[in-house]
Amino acid sequence: MALTYADLIEVDLGRLGSAVADWDSTVKGLKTAAEHARTGMLAKSDAARWAGVNATVTRGFVTETAKEIADLHTEAGSIHHVLDDAHTELVSLQKQIRTAQAEARKWGISVQDHGDGTVHCVYPHVRGDTDARTAEENTARDELNGRINRILAHAAEIDASVTRALNKSHGNDAHNAGHSSYESLDDAQAERAVELAKLGPEMTDKQYLELNSIMKFNARDADFSTDFYKSLGGPKDALEFYGRMSLNGTMGDNKDRLALAQQLQKNMGLALASATDPDNKSHLPASWSSEFRKLGAQPIPLYRGAGGSSAPYGYQLLGGMLRYGNYDARFINPIAEHIVQLHRKDPLRFTGNRPAPSGSDLDWGFNPSGKNGAGYDPLTSVLEGLGHSPEAAKKFFTDAPTVYREDGTVDKNATLGYSYFDELNKADFEWAPDSIAHAGSDEAKHAREMGPDALGHALEAATTGAAWDADPPVLRRDEKTWEVMEKVILRYNVASEGGPPPEIMKDSLARMGAAYIDDLNYSLMNWGDTGDELGRGRIFGDSSDGWERKAFETADARNFMMLVAGDEEGYKTMSAAQQIYTASGLASHEDNRDDGLAFAHNSAKANGILDESRAHQIREDFKNDETAKSLEMGKQGEWRKTLMTGVVTAVAAGGTALVLGPAAGIVATTAVPVLLGTGASVVSTAYGNHTAQYLEDSAYKNDAEALRTVQGLEAVGEHGAWLPVYNYANQIGMTQVEILDLNRQIEGSYGDGKDAISNAEQVSQ
Repeated sequence: MALTYADLIEVDLGRLGSAVADWDSTVKGLKTAAEHARTGMLAKSDAARWAGVNATVTRGFVTETAKEIADLHTEAGSIHHVLDDAHTELVSLQKQIRTAQAEARKWGISVQDHGDGTVHCVYPHVRGDTDARTAEENTARDELNGRINRILAHAAEIDASVTRALNKSHGNDAHNAGHSSYESLDDAQAERAVELAKLGPEMTDKQYLELNSIMKFNARDADFSTDFYKSLGGPKDALEFYGRMSLNGTMGDNKDRLALAQQLQKNMGLALASATDPDNKSHLPASWSSEFRKLGAQPIPLYRGAGGSSAPYGYQLLGGMLRYGNYDARFINPIAEHIVQLHRKDPLRFTGNRPAPSGSDLDWGFNPSGKNGAGYDPLTSVLEGLGHSPEAAKKFFTDAPTVYREDGTVDKNATLGYSYFDELNKADFEWAPDSIAHAGSDEAKHAREMGPDALGHALEAATTGAAWDADPPVLRRDEKTWEVMEKVILRYNVASEGGPPPEIMKDSLARMGAAYIDDLNYSLMNWGDTGDELGRGRIFGDSSDGWERKAFETADARNFMMLVAGDEEGYKTMSAAQQIYTASGLASHEDNRDDGLAFAHNSAKANGILDESRAHQIREDFKNDETAKSLEMGKQGEWRKTLMTGVVTAVAAGGTALVLGPAAGIVATTAVPVLLGTGASVVSTAYGNHTAQYLEDSAYKNDAEALRTVQGLEAVGEHGAWLPVYNYANQIGMTQVEILDLNRQIEGSYGDGKDAISNAEQVSQ
């Protein structure tokens, strides 16, 4: 019978707590009894000088009795460990689900219990109501629906694991104690997971689902993950298991089996990250990393007789797991370094064993997720791993490299002679095609884009201090992340000798630009190299993640902004970030008019740079088609109008940034640093709302004619640059005469930004 929503809400876990206490007492009593048996009757029996048949029988009986008492103590201890852990976890889950229940009531959401361990959250119909809901209300409903179902699934998995562990501890034999013994519930769950894993591809879908269920809720638990990988055997055994399950899941068109393989891939990656972190109390020995490197360039036959060119390399198998999890640098970076060094020697060495194209079965391989390749190129895989491991990514791009031999051992006498950043960002870097598509097909055309996309993700993690797809996003910048960002800006700008970035990387560059919008603005306030003398450090202060301002070279910052904002999506991301940052800065300077106006002028200049960068690219793209150019300008203008209302929709966890919302027309997980007011330490919802007021389109509310006059990118861009400043002027009590003069000044600052790009445009022609 399934554990239901009502069960978890209402169950009295105090009774389970009492049972745990009773078993604790039982364990202590049996420990005393076992000790007395060992030192008492057993010791006396062994020392007695008996002879004859009766002596043999009696001595055997005493020995067996002492053993049974010891076994009872072991069994009781196992039961106590399992129940104690279960009680702790269920209490936490019950608290979580009751919190969710309270939130549902607050929103007026009905939680419909299906009675099978799942629920459905809905807004009940109210007679006469249109049932129309806001985006915020629908988001709350969907989030609660997913959260409650995850909690119930976790509770059900604990219930099943406890039942199984108790049965194994007891052994279903009332006359024979001493069966399976567990030090914790994790111990029991790891044992069951490995039992299922030993079945390999012979697992039924039901067994596969059970394995994934156990791993899903325990993969980040170091005790479980370490036990699991140790029980599989060694590094080679883990690779073989993963490889067989990946091929089994990606072969053919069995969607259910593929979904199970995708979940296993994620679970094994998360578990490997947990098990290989030396800072966890339980972890695998460091030899696992060196053994993985040793196996990396070796073929690993997955089936008997499957050797030679058909066997995958160790790194191809490992790469599939590395795509998930936040890995410690001490584990993943030596592997990443080794892979890059092997790639430099032979870019195609790992893709030479790809199977021949097999019709539509293009996902057959070692990356069941299907994201960025089929899993034959480990360079793409390890870069995706770094994209989820920010500390490791930062160190990878900044630490001095280590040279590795072919077998993965360190060559202490060798020097590398190049940096990984420079190597991977070379214009002529040869990316391996991670696809088994037919040459010339549409799929094959994109095969070499997967590596650059993964590189962009790794750079995002290295520059922001968070996984590239973290949700919600946070910023954790420091000297090293800034160092990597400086490398990015120097490499990717309109004046770079290294050439333009791969098209697939532009979204990553835009998100990195948004994450450093504060430093980019700070860098622009340096005309005549007088920024520091004029107090820009005071004007810009520190940002919401605690990172102190640090300037890039002004020309480099401007050229980077020009490159990124030339792209449509990059322009949207950077413009939205600029709007938020401008609004936050003005909100923070309400008590300092002079600094606020200085900030406003600089922000107007940054807006001019971004707007003119996009306009320049539109002119380039449609230089021979005036109609198409006008349409594109109009489209950008329409987008900017939506940007001015409601762009700030949430506050990121930890108060480190505001999040770009749906109104921006871009992904909702782009973090933007903001300038906090005096004395503020974190971004609050109230501060976010106050910041948003500077973006409100108040000037248009009662002026339909004015709205109709805004036709293109330039007009809307000018309005967007002026509006938050206008609201600021009103907030600090400027007179109409002062505002009129300010308007002319801001127009000049905005024009300065546009002129900077126009001048660069003329030079480039």
